[in-house]
Amino acid sequence: MSQTKPVYASFRSIGAYVPEKILSNADLEKMVDTTDEWIVKRTGIKERRIAAEDEHTSDMGTKAAELAIRRSEIAKEEIDLVICATVTPDYFNMPSTACIISNKLGISNVQAFDISAACSGFVYLLSVAKAFIESGMKKNVLVIGAEKFSSIVDYTDRSTCILFGDGAGAAIISATDKKEEGFIDLHASADGAYADFLVTPAPGAIYPVSQKVIDEGLNFVQMKGNETFKLAVKTLTKDVKEILQKNNINSEDIPHFIPHQANYRIIKAVGDALKMREDQVVLTVGKYGNTSAASIPMALNDIYESGRLQTGELMLLDTFGGGLTWASALLPFAGKAINK
Repeated sequence: MSQTKPVYASFRSIGAYVPEKILSNADLEKMVDTTDEWIVKRTGIKERRIAAEDEHTSDMGTKAAELAIRRSEIAKEEIDLVICATVTPDYFNMPSTACIISNKLGISNVQAFDISAACSGFVYLLSVAKAFIESGMKKNVLVIGAEKFSSIVDYTDRSTCILFGDGAGAAIISATDKKEEGFIDLHASADGAYADFLVTPAPGAIYPVSQKVIDEGLNFVQMKGNETFKLAVKTLTKDVKEILQKNNINSEDIPHFIPHQANYRIIKAVGDALKMREDQVVLTVGKYGNTSAASIPMALNDIYESGRLQTGELMLLDTFGGGLTWASALLPFAGKAINK
């Protein structure tokens, strides 16, 4: 009796899209009581991208996906699952943004759905893609993290409006029989006890659309900043230490540590705790701000396009978001690198 060969999930390509409009700290100084010096000191953010009024989450996701598909060198007809992570879908809450993106890409009769895991969304998607592929159910999965966060930000609230930006990132995750190309490990978890740390109260079943929602700004993101910061540093550090220890990998041997780009102080605190060198840590928060589920793929795309990410190199992803959710992943880049 012949034995079935194991199948592994591999990270085949990356793509991203950023809107043209730049919202600088100088621009925010004219909108709210803040300063460039204060924003940079507290967050490391200098500017962020803002989508055009007629540019939707699905539009950005589609552009990122087109690039990822092209770089993967597979035909879009070979894609058999489309999943999107977003907390700013085109519609609250159907049809899913994944369905809209599929249609814009010309992909039909293929399973498509969204997940909501806030800033952890992209790594959550990787866990879903891995499960589908390694169970033999799917072969080529298109994963997309896309956010039009400007649509849920109150630009009179200086505690949140300085943080967030818009953008999208996408990847193709494909089946392979080569173990060295496969995901090494992936952790994803959550704790709803901290749900009120980061929340968009409306619209939803608790607060349906009403005059109260508009008057009280319940349709905007709300965050307990200090509490979130402390828990993020503690949780991210613990999660990364556990995944490295479990797989007998030393932090100094990771060429690319790609943390969620929420705040430079969080990234530095986690990097220092893990004894990461500066050249290991990928930083894009300064120019994009926090783009939630799009953050990690956008950062990955930056090092890919700069020629820093080479085929076979190990990536360590680490993220934390509303829910509260968190996740980490160890995987090699199995795509074709850009030679510069």
